[in-house]
Amino acid sequence: MKLHNYFRSSTSYRVRIALALKGLPYEYVSYHLREGEQRGESYLSINPQGLVPTLELDGEGVETGALLPQSMAILEYLDEAYPEPPLLPQGPLERARVRSLAYAVACDIHPLNNLRVLNYLVGPLGQDRKVQGEWFRHWVAVEFAALEQRLADEPQTGRFCHGDSPGLADLCLVPQVVNGRRFDCDMTPYPTIRRIHEACMEISAFVEAAPDRQPDTEN
Repeated sequence: MKLHNYFRSSTSYRVRIALALKGLPYEYVSYHLREGEQRGESYLSINPQGLVPTLELDGEGVETGALLPQSMAILEYLDEAYPEPPLLPQGPLERARVRSLAYAVACDIHPLNNLRVLNYLVGPLGQDRKVQGEWFRHWVAVEFAALEQRLADEPQTGRFCHGDSPGLADLCLVPQVVNGRRFDCDMTPYPTIRRIHEACMEISAFVEAAPDRQPDTEN
């Protein structure tokens, strides 16, 4: 497999964690998002959206070179094709809970705070970097407050977002926490989120997948 990605992309980070957890080897292919490489013809021929990540598949029962964009679809594909260790629990209600936690990050925080939105704020809309940072921190605070309440109050929360094994929700949460630190988000109000993040970072797969461990990392 090839993972077309960028070291700082939180959606790419999710997929790298999953690949590491499942022990799946892959070729790392980097596109520098801040330099616009994802909008070049070569990458647009792979993913017309010009977004990362894209997983290029190659394996038994898979057409060589099959392309799968969108991190959440990639994660669910990996969990179905390589079920150990599982990213989702067994019961339908438990699976729905984990998805709802994951989507709170993937659908309600990330789309508002991804690079193209932040660039639009300081480009066509003419806002400065201060406003950009305030925008980012506002939406993290709104969603993290609700997520913290759920994780603190719901009995299904364990060492991780659901029980005592990392899963789909943790794969979304950890990259968002890392991004939040880059933008100086105050994590003090979210002790449960901080505790879960710390537990995840005790697992080698999360550490190996981190942005500062990737071949294209930079300050």
